[in-house]
Amino acid sequence: MSLSKEHLIIFDTTLRDGEQSPGAAMTRDEKLRIAKALERLHVDVIEAGFPAASNGDFSAVQAIAAAVKDSRICALARARDADIRRAGDAIAGAAAGRIHTFIATSPVHMQAKLRMSPDEVLERAVAAVKLARQYCDDVEFSPEDAGRSEEDFLCRVIDAGARTINIPDTVGYNLPDRFGQLIANLRARVPNADQAIFSVHCHNDLGLAVANSLSAVQHGARQVECTINGLGERAGNAALEEIVMAVRTRTDAFACDTRIDISQIVPTSKLVSTITGFPVQPNKAIVGANAFAHESGIHQDGVLKHRETYEIMRAEDVGWAANRMTLGKLSGRAAMRARLGALGIHLEGEALNVVFARFKDLADRKAEIFDEDLQALVNEDMQEEQAERYRLGYLRVCSEMGTHPEARVEVLVEGVAKTASVVGGGPVDAAFKAIEAVVASGAQLLLYSVNAITTGTDAQGEVTVRLQQNGRIVNGLGADTDIVLASAKAYLSALNRLQQPQERRHPQI
Repeated sequence: MSLSKEHLIIFDTTLRDGEQSPGAAMTRDEKLRIAKALERLHVDVIEAGFPAASNGDFSAVQAIAAAVKDSRICALARARDADIRRAGDAIAGAAAGRIHTFIATSPVHMQAKLRMSPDEVLERAVAAVKLARQYCDDVEFSPEDAGRSEEDFLCRVIDAGARTINIPDTVGYNLPDRFGQLIANLRARVPNADQAIFSVHCHNDLGLAVANSLSAVQHGARQVECTINGLGERAGNAALEEIVMAVRTRTDAFACDTRIDISQIVPTSKLVSTITGFPVQPNKAIVGANAFAHESGIHQDGVLKHRETYEIMRAEDVGWAANRMTLGKLSGRAAMRARLGALGIHLEGEALNVVFARFKDLADRKAEIFDEDLQALVNEDMQEEQAERYRLGYLRVCSEMGTHPEARVEVLVEGVAKTASVVGGGPVDAAFKAIEAVVASGAQLLLYSVNAITTGTDAQGEVTVRLQQNGRIVNGLGADTDIVLASAKAYLSALNRLQQPQERRHPQI
């Protein structure tokens, strides 16, 4: 970051708002892995969760607060005493902590949801900030649905005494010019506005989350709340990678910069995608597989002659093909462990032994093992460490032109082997039907997605399966060089997630 430029604070809410994506719920260990990756990315503030939601969320926030030292750890709380006290307890062990409290301020929310008058909302907001400051000096306040709130009331309610004032476009309703002007107006009208940091949190319902956020920055906002890959409720949030690279690339348009280590953008994106089961679309800016690809002959010729003819960023700067070291069947435990350490994954004892055994098995089937392969192996191991009711014992699928594929499967149900043989419309369909013949879950398949983890015909396929059961949606992941086997693993992974207790959902901001 240039010393002559103001600091733009990057507030990442992947672990809180990003988890609101249907099926994106993460375990405590998965959240820890992402939090450490965000720390390596040099994110300023990590919103680790909503501690009042459940004991599991409290535990995850507490663990992240203890493990992360170089980023500020934030806990979300409604403007309620119990929420704030729970948040304060969760971040007590953090090297640097923050409580983020909020209450709705738009007429529709105050009338229909809160059933409170504006004066009552104002009183609650002031009291919430005051209580939060008993736990830490760094308090953030958000008037939920500020994008549809009355400006005069916003000027009253945001003067509640918080160090950071966050203006959310909760339903993605705003347009860039008007949202930017709102930030400018609030900064001009609120007394002592220069003593606070103005922040924005934009949703992407109209595809304008990044544009609205950048407009706000140009009008004086100095914190942006965002997520890796734009993950989040409904259409998602502003994408961290797009915010950071827009500010970094267009230095002529922004009087600020971030402290983000942009070389960690792509590795962090891949980690979040792997853990949540949400693949990154190929044409996604910065982190999509095609973001720096050129098909047109004219473009290819131009880039070969001078990169800047068609590229405004360098792929290697954001982490594409950077620091890649391949392993193979002759690589030993020390080499694998060192590579995992470079990826921020530290395994000991039996966990290391299990992953190394899987590594050697994969190396027998695949010539080169890349970082993405290692991430998939570790992710699969962590999924199996969770309480599993179902485990794949055996799978055999016969598929021949002119006949219907047939799958024979053995599933261990709480350690008891059960088998079934079923004909399907294709090998994957047969495998899924055979599993269902054993478990009889009645779950509905919402999504089936296959992505190659790396290049080459021997690449592992990473399969995402999304299931719905009684209104609950979960994602399951599986990886293997055999796509049918990866699919069966993913299906069982989703079924096991359905067996886990459901955590309460986080509120929106």
